[in-house]
Amino acid sequence: MQTDLSLKYISRLASDKNAPLLLLIHGYGSNEEDLFSFVPQLDPGIHVISLRAPYDMQPYGAAWYAIDYNADRAKFSDLDQARASMATLRKFLGEVTVKHSLKPSSINALGFSQGAILAMALALSDPGLFKNVVGMSGYLNEDLVEDYEGLEARFRESENPTNFFISHGTMDQVIPFAWATRTQPIMEKLNVDYVFKEYPIGHGVSPDNFYDMKTWLEKRL
Repeated sequence: MQTDLSLKYISRLASDKNAPLLLLIHGYGSNEEDLFSFVPQLDPGIHVISLRAPYDMQPYGAAWYAIDYNADRAKFSDLDQARASMATLRKFLGEVTVKHSLKPSSINALGFSQGAILAMALALSDPGLFKNVVGMSGYLNEDLVEDYEGLEARFRESENPTNFFISHGTMDQVIPFAWATRTQPIMEKLNVDYVFKEYPIGHGVSPDNFYDMKTWLEKRL
């Protein structure tokens, strides 16, 4: 575990210092080791950094923002914490770019669940922040996108808008599949390079899902 930057992280760096970076952003209650299990199957020519969310949970794990339930058992997300985590992710990106002399145009993000929600919100807030975003088992929370009304204009004016790989399980018991499908018409309006893939699974990543994501991402790095 490395603690020299604004978020704790683990990493596997490529031998070529100019390699693209893939940032892994885990889900609620998980940790930096979870998505890092993908690393042995990813191209060794990619820098990979897996982050730990800032809010520790008991007895273990971490979160990017709190999720609670009201008296009617309706889910409530702490959007102030989510926005604070988005700001910290931006700060970390600036720090790691300087530390490893990275080209900002070579930075990519892969988020799962809560991590996917934040990665997509960051990418839509700032089209130049990531080259590619993989959002697995998440959804687009419009309340987290800065200046949502100006979204189409931002992407229309961007020279290199982000590409998106979005996937979801049709039997997801945590984040309903219907929530994920609402992202598609937004991507169509933005006229970006994106794919939306569905799989007959729950809240997780199947082998087919992983292979499709890997093939898509490595073609675009």
